[in-house]
Parts: sequence; structure tokens; C-alpha cells
Amino acid sequence: MEALRQLEEWGAPHAAAAVLSRDEVVAQHGDDEHVFPWASVTKLVTALAVLVAAEEGTVDLDERAGPPGSTVRHLLAHASGLPFEGDVPISRPGERRIYSNTGFEVLAGHLAKRAEMPFSDYLTGAVLVPLGTAAELRGSAAAGLQGTLDDLIRLAHELLSPELVAPETLDEATNVAFPGLAGVLPDFGRQDPNDWGFGFELRDAKEPHWTGTHNSARTFGHFGGAGTFLWVDPDAGLALACLTDREFGEWAKEAWPPLSDAVLAGR
Repeated sequence: MEALRQLEEWGAPHAAAAVLSRDEVVAQHGDDEHVFPWASVTKLVTALAVLVAAEEGTVDLDERAGPPGSTVRHLLAHASGLPFEGDVPISRPGERRIYSNTGFEVLAGHLAKRAEMPFSDYLTGAVLVPLGTAAELRGSAAAGLQGTLDDLIRLAHELLSPELVAPETLDEATNVAFPGLAGVLPDFGRQDPNDWGFGFELRDAKEPHWTGTHNSARTFGHFGGAGTFLWVDPDAGLALACLTDREFGEWAKEAWPPLSDAVLAGR
């Protein structure tokens, strides 16, 4: 797939990407052994750990967690009222979509308390080892994961064909939680609605967006400040995983949508 050669024009010291179907890696390009910071793509793995914990009965999505009136479900869906950084709520739960690193750190702390072990240990045992990855959480549950392209490929396969959680669990997690909430999609401005699932950002009809114009409305995933992203398009049956070590900026806004469209066109 020639599209992935676009990475060579991005000016990143290191870059790697892969296109996956439900059955195989369709194409990949770049250094698949380099360890990259995943930045906020970490949230997808943290969310998956919470879903595993919910199926196990370690947590309940509707139990109280975070600020007064907030639940695990609110924290997962960036609807708890917590700000991007800081522990003082700026809204009541369920009123606004406020993208929050703090919310995911609170979520991880809540799970650690319920599981009676450090969150990093739970994440490793519940998600990273079962997926066969060598990725490691080095810091925040919101943005501290580091791993290779192969590690991200394994996560993408799980999201295309789930085995760690039931398909219906992932389906709920990748549909809108708390419909109708407006908010700011980081670096892309206010969206109304700013739809989100349980840690998974939803493409829907958002414009502008970091995925392609030909991605279906059902596309879900996340991007990170280290120039990283993963999207899964259930309608196309494809995922695109990308890791760089160039800080997110205007270059990414210009480069990522055309790459996604070229991948979907099979070029």
C-alpha cells in the first residue's frame, strides 16, 4: 500500500504505521521495533482495562467515582465535569463533554483501589500480557504508555475482533455515552455534539477531524500529542495504527486525513 510512504514526508525522527483488516496486517511501513510514546492513545488501553474489570465484577460502570454525582461511566466518557488538568470540577456530571486527563487518572486510581493492586499491575495483567504486547505504562494512565508498532497492531486487532471483552461490551463502549453533549475536541475546536464512547473518541459527523473524510461515522479511536493515532472503522473492516515521535501540530492536521482517505481507497 503506497499510501504509507507518506510517513517519509512527515519530518518525524521516527515513524511507523500499519493497516489492518480483521484477519491480517494488510501493510506496514517504518521502524516496527522502535519504542514510541503513545501519549493519549494510552486512554484506549486504560479504557479496555476498565471494561475487563467491569466484566469481571471488579468495578461497576454505574458506581460512584470521581466528583460528587459522577460514576465510572462519566469518567470514561469525559463527562464527569473534571477539567483537562486539575481536580476541581468545572461542570456538573453529564452536562458537558470536557476532555480530561485528570478524569482518567482518577479512573485508574478507582480501579486500583477496587482491585487492591497498583493500576499498572492490573493493566499489565488484564490487557498488555493477554494481548502479547511488550508495552509498558511509564507514568499517567491518561498518556504514559510506551510501545512499538507491533504492540499497537495487537491492540488494533483486539478492537477489530475482541477477545478480551465480549463483542457486545466493546459495542457499547464504542457507541455514544451521554448523547447530545457539546464540548471541545482537543486541537480541533468546539463540536456540538462532541460524541464519545467509553474512552473511545467517535468520528460521527465531526468536522474538522483528524480521520479522513471517507471514514465512516462509526469510526472510533484516539490520537495523541506525540503524533500518534489509532482508528478503527467497523464499516470498512479496517484499522490504521500510526506512531511517531514528532509532537502533534498543524503538520498532523494536514497529513493525517489524506493518509486515512488513501488507505480507505486502497492506494
